[in-house]
Amino acid sequence: MARYTGPKCRLCRREGVKLFLKGARCETQKCAIIRRQQAPGQHGNPRRRPSGYGLQLREKQKAKRIYGVLEKQFRNYVRKATKVRGKTGLFLLQQLERRLDNVIYRLGLSFSRAHAKQLIRQGKINVNDRGVNIPSYLVSTGDKVTFTGKDSIILRESGKESWLAWNKKKSMGEVLSIPKREEIQEPIDEKLIVEFYSR
Repeated sequence: MARYTGPKCRLCRREGVKLFLKGARCETQKCAIIRRQQAPGQHGNPRRRPSGYGLQLREKQKAKRIYGVLEKQFRNYVRKATKVRGKTGLFLLQQLERRLDNVIYRLGLSFSRAHAKQLIRQGKINVNDRGVNIPSYLVSTGDKVTFTGKDSIILRESGKESWLAWNKKKSMGEVLSIPKREEIQEPIDEKLIVEFYSR
């Protein structure tokens, strides 16, 4: 399985925004965006005015890095989105939000999406009382997400997404609906991503 093993803070500095790749550290004064505001590189990679292609590329890279998806898998998501009638960009973001690792992160059961992936790979997550060990598993409306074995612990305050619900008594999360565009909080301009792949 391919994955990025380099420094995560460098990715945030390259995009110029907080991607929350390191969990709680991103919310403190130790965050790389606060401490070192220049882009990575020997000379801070002086920022020139980007071209249209450059803007599209940066937006695509930002979306990939936020959700922890590599290029081939991201391209497959875009390909599926283009086959659906309606808004391609919205369907792309809905697919990324419905990934199981993102749902675990949104419910507050993990510090970051990378931590959520680790929990899923270790077999600690059930979907509809069946073990799932694939982080890219797409949840549907009505799916119930639970921990295997012991009761789950809320590790961080979730964003209180209206398309997800957490039942404290049963220690169970439920997908109430497919997220609408206003419910997706990530600072991504999906139109630029669609333009990038439609060249």
